[in-house]
Amino acid sequence: MPTDSVSKSMKVKASARGAGTRQEDGNSQAIMSRYDSDIDGLLPPGVKGRLNDLFREIEKEFENLYAENLALQDRVEGLTERLEVCSGGDKPASENQDTTDHLEVNKPKRSSQISQKIKSTYKVSTSKIVSSFRNPSPIYAVARNYRGHRDGVWEVTVARSDQQLIGTASADHTARVWCIHSGTCLLQYQGHQGSVNSIRFHPAQELVLTASGDQTAHIWGAHVNIPSIERSHSSGEDELDGSEKEDSVDDFLESTPEESSLRTPSLELTGHNGVVVSADWMAAGGQVITASWDRTAILYDAESGEQINTLTGHDQELTEVRAHPTQRMVVTSSKDTTFRLWDFRDPNMLVNVFQGHTQPVTSAVFAGSDKVVSGSDDRTIKVWDIKNMRSPISAIRSDSSVNRLSVSQTHNMIAIPHDNRHIRLYDIHGNRIGRLPRSNRQGHTKMVTAVAWADDHPICNLFTCGFDRQVFGWNINIHNKE
Repeated sequence: MPTDSVSKSMKVKASARGAGTRQEDGNSQAIMSRYDSDIDGLLPPGVKGRLNDLFREIEKEFENLYAENLALQDRVEGLTERLEVCSGGDKPASENQDTTDHLEVNKPKRSSQISQKIKSTYKVSTSKIVSSFRNPSPIYAVARNYRGHRDGVWEVTVARSDQQLIGTASADHTARVWCIHSGTCLLQYQGHQGSVNSIRFHPAQELVLTASGDQTAHIWGAHVNIPSIERSHSSGEDELDGSEKEDSVDDFLESTPEESSLRTPSLELTGHNGVVVSADWMAAGGQVITASWDRTAILYDAESGEQINTLTGHDQELTEVRAHPTQRMVVTSSKDTTFRLWDFRDPNMLVNVFQGHTQPVTSAVFAGSDKVVSGSDDRTIKVWDIKNMRSPISAIRSDSSVNRLSVSQTHNMIAIPHDNRHIRLYDIHGNRIGRLPRSNRQGHTKMVTAVAWADDHPICNLFTCGFDRQVFGWNINIHNKE
């Protein structure tokens, strides 16, 4: 079974963003409930029970095929990477041998030998040149595992003012605030009645903004006590050897506060008629912007909750919204295959429409002061100059749909989460840097929904989350990477 079909079925499950109940048992329960409602009372209990057993057998067989498909894909990708490393992308030996045989048949033997010497010399020199331009191989390992969510995690974010905290938003109706160093949950927010789809920290204050499937966005206080930390015997680099101790933090803690919970927001933002899929703080933090499946984005006053402006124009549901970190600009992504740049610096609010994708745009984020990076279900990632929207500066092609990506402002690196469990790293020019491992020991076992950089953090500088309920903190070490 093709991997993409499986990925798309998982995205059907991702409709839990707007659900009021959890969907942990997959699609089989939905199928059975529909079946029961259609024929309830029409079949004898024995026949109905037999059909239930058959459905379970089909589901089990499907899961086995899916696992085999993933294993085969891992083998293919491993072989492909080995071929890329060899000879700077030269053809396999068998293909070269076929070419040699063809030359020996159609040309004199001496000419064939000279031709082969020229080709060999060219290949060696080309390989050296290509190798000299390759990016240094990254060193990466899971440093922390943040466990506690009971359903898929939609987003992970890093506190802007103090990079000691991360936040996560989950389909289990909760959002959590974690200590990066200890890996412990310091605060659990339980104020939403639906899936929590996004989470963002205020740029300067101890406030958090969450968006939910209950058609609201909430602002709430993240007043937590960060545990004191003492490194007893090892440096940060010593922990990055993949030694299966990502959730063991006893050596780092003097005291760990108990997890607290919060159920009441400081401010509830209403006005949408559909799932609120994303929300973000404007540059100064005095306003917030929300994006919804009702095809609109709304600008609110962060203190009063008053609606300031409603942004319309997208033809289908919005998938994400991001505010520029320093300027009054916003970018919205949509299933209509476009993303829009809203410029509030102009009194008339300028709007630019970027039409570079053929499938829903799942993510668009600012990179630096003048670029936007977009990702799509069409398996491409594109870098744009906001002053010239006609064509992208660079484009990256992948083998799977793209979810909520992140750009390192320090190193100009793009982290790309995929439906097929991969997390790939590229530079802003579209050059591949590496791929994070995915296995039982390290990495995600289901689709990766979002990533977030924490530039230059000594322990974890990249965070990832997925539909496997896992949140990982990685240490990505790129030698001499500018």
